[in-house]
Amino acid sequence: MRTHRVPPSRFPHASRMRRPAPGKRGGERDHVSCGHVCAGSHDPQTAMAEQEPLLPAPPPPEPPGAQWRNGAAFWLLGLCNNLPYVLMLSAARDILQPPLPPQVSVNGSRYDCNPVSTGAVLLADILPTLLIKLVAPFVVHLLPYNPRVIAAALCAWGSFALVASAAGMAVSLGGVVLASAASGLGEVTFLALASAYPRVGVSCWSSGTGAAGVGGALAYGALLQVGLPLPHALLPALALPPLTLLSYFFLLCPPPRPTEPPPPAVGLTPREKWGVAKGVVGQAGPLALVYFAEYFINQGLLELLYFPASALTHGEQYRWYQLIYQVGVFASRSSLRCFRLRRVWVLALLQVLNALILLAAVAVPFLPGLAVAFAMVGGEGLLGGAAYANAFLNVAEQAPPHGREFAMTVASVADTAGIALAGGAALGAHGVFCPRG
Repeated sequence: MRTHRVPPSRFPHASRMRRPAPGKRGGERDHVSCGHVCAGSHDPQTAMAEQEPLLPAPPPPEPPGAQWRNGAAFWLLGLCNNLPYVLMLSAARDILQPPLPPQVSVNGSRYDCNPVSTGAVLLADILPTLLIKLVAPFVVHLLPYNPRVIAAALCAWGSFALVASAAGMAVSLGGVVLASAASGLGEVTFLALASAYPRVGVSCWSSGTGAAGVGGALAYGALLQVGLPLPHALLPALALPPLTLLSYFFLLCPPPRPTEPPPPAVGLTPREKWGVAKGVVGQAGPLALVYFAEYFINQGLLELLYFPASALTHGEQYRWYQLIYQVGVFASRSSLRCFRLRRVWVLALLQVLNALILLAAVAVPFLPGLAVAFAMVGGEGLLGGAAYANAFLNVAEQAPPHGREFAMTVASVADTAGIALAGGAALGAHGVFCPRG
């Protein structure tokens, strides 16, 4: 009998199909892959590791409703995972400095500088993520998905609780660090998991993370606008961790059961890991450059790109920059079904050019008005979101099936490394334009 095989691009994780139990016809299934009616563990890592005798059979069809459930689950997971990170960056100026009366300058300079650069919040918001992503490719496979998701949710809840306590800048920065840990652990977990699903996984995850940017910046700005102080403005976010757990444990279906046999060895050898990592560089390198330029703009330049003649205060201008940027990110991260780009380096060059123009505008003000700055910031978001979505989908499609999870985990280091370098550059720019004394 001829064995029907499934193309590797459709089912990236290989495991063997069950033989029918005695008394069952070959066409009957003893496993329904949705929600609590599933037989066996919900943990996808356990499900994907099952190895049983091969039964020649056509690929099993997806159960009814699986497509929309998985898409909705990954969208919500992306939303909940990135909202803590976005909220902390949106609140950067308020975390570092209590609100001042309108148009009051901190140091009398035309930049209206904070005593501390918002790059400090960026570093607190990204360094724990970077550390997690650097270690994850080598150890994260030892921990099943379920406890990883629970740990990320607990870190997110703790981050909001600390910042909302208003116990001082040091405690607030501790909350930012916890938010970073939650985001980093969640990203390496859910990106690896997304590779086990057809394109809906990466596509809906990217769209959800983009929506987190818009929702976080808009919600935070709106709550402040109605008069809520920083601690109270973050209290509604305490509902995000429970939503993460509900989306993962009750909405997401286990990954499809492939019909291909598993690779002969469990895990990847060091040589195989090195080969997979080299294959990722073509997408990860440009992605890191995009994010370096992007976050140097966001946390190094936008707080200095101040238009005193505008009716908006400096804090309002900064929050509008963040919101417009996030709208651009959301639009481009949700565009994978309509727009694909293999050459991510084109986006990297455009983003670097954008950063150079805005740096020149900070040093020698030549932009005609705030509207032009808003347009450039929106373009920055479009470039960054398109680079993220296309780079990760390219990695998922180009990596070998047995190394796809590892490739996605390695690639996730790129954007975080670029952001961390941008945080250091932002502190440098603040020191140049806002000297002490």
